[in-house]
Amino acid sequence: MAIREIVQYPAEVLEQECERVTVFDKKLANLVKDMYDTMVAADGVGLAAPQIGIAKQIAIVDIDDENGTIELINPVIMERKGEQVGPEGCLSFPGLFGDVKRAEYVKVRTQNRRGKIRIIEAKGFLARALQHEIDHLHGVLFTSQVLRYYEEDELEQSEGV
Repeated sequence: MAIREIVQYPAEVLEQECERVTVFDKKLANLVKDMYDTMVAADGVGLAAPQIGIAKQIAIVDIDDENGTIELINPVIMERKGEQVGPEGCLSFPGLFGDVKRAEYVKVRTQNRRGKIRIIEAKGFLARALQHEIDHLHGVLFTSQVLRYYEEDELEQSEGV
């Protein structure tokens, strides 16, 4: 396991549509482990493969709740309900935070590192984190959805994705 370098904007890979994963092997499992280690080392709650320079539909989310680490491989949002506006940040945009409008609830179909299909239903902060990471896999950055950026003195009061 290794900590990978996090790619920062304006790296092209961050705005690319990522390829679907078709091979579920030890190399993929090791990549997911590296992504987890990288996310933890950077004090994040999610990380997408393009953020480490890999244009594949792979992301992980761990908001430190009972769900543990959620592996998102080839994820698809099947359903969205409601609306929430809240603070987000991104490891590829250090020190930048803003309010983003997201669905309050999402239902996601995804696969794990072994290719097993899983349906995840989430609301609140977990739903926000899932949507943020899935957007990365389609080249959509949170900055394209920010309603209002935070000033420096507001940062102490916020916690971002």
